[in-house]
Amino acid sequence: MRGASNESLAKAQEALASAAVTEGLGAELFSVARLLDSTGALRRALTDPARSRDQRSALVQQLFGGKISAQAQEILTAAVVGRWVSGRDLGNALDQLSVEAEVAYADGRRKLDDVEDELFRLDRIVAAERGLSDKLSDRNIPVSARQELLAGLLRGKADEVTVRLAERAVDGRGRSFAASLRSYQVAAAARRSASIATVRVATDLSEAERTRLATALGRQYGRDIQLNVIVDPKVIGGVRVDIGDEVIDATIAARLDEAQRRIAG
Repeated sequence: MRGASNESLAKAQEALASAAVTEGLGAELFSVARLLDSTGALRRALTDPARSRDQRSALVQQLFGGKISAQAQEILTAAVVGRWVSGRDLGNALDQLSVEAEVAYADGRRKLDDVEDELFRLDRIVAAERGLSDKLSDRNIPVSARQELLAGLLRGKADEVTVRLAERAVDGRGRSFAASLRSYQVAAAARRSASIATVRVATDLSEAERTRLATALGRQYGRDIQLNVIVDPKVIGGVRVDIGDEVIDATIAARLDEAQRRIAG
């Protein structure tokens, strides 16, 4: 988000940080985000700069009072009294806040590591199972049916937060299922002030190798690093690491490509 929208999101995040995060808070915030997606008049009313902060706050009370929890209403109010570059930025912010609420709920139950790991494993399973991936992305299948498919796969095998986030990824507000899952992993890592490094190797790393790599990357980037290791047969020796937009490619294939470019040049 840009400028004023980013500042308004930060204020709403402060309200979330001070709230008592309950199990249903994330779902409430996401439901408001979806309501804004489908109701342009409401979206414009809550972000109209011609309305004063008090007027927008009163509108939240009028429309949502008694219909959502006090915590959700407080966070929504903190959001709408801010300034937004675009009306859709408010919905995007509430979507992000809903994920952060789920992550905070998992953290409060000491389940954050489990949720991170389960989201990553689900991401890899869906990527590997073409039939499952096609079904989850098929817009001709109702969202509820796709969500039930996922819930059936995960129920009893994954944390409740993982199940809720997986179901939400199906209804990704314009993002693909995979992109939504990865954004949730980033939110979980951010909760621990860490960054995610996607590591591709030809053969799996031992725990000692993972620890050494995470420590080395942590020193380089000045923050904790969460490793997501992908065993990829296309990697010919060495390791490729993606952190955000940065790539560290120390594979043999990359070195050969570089040598070929130098010879050709």
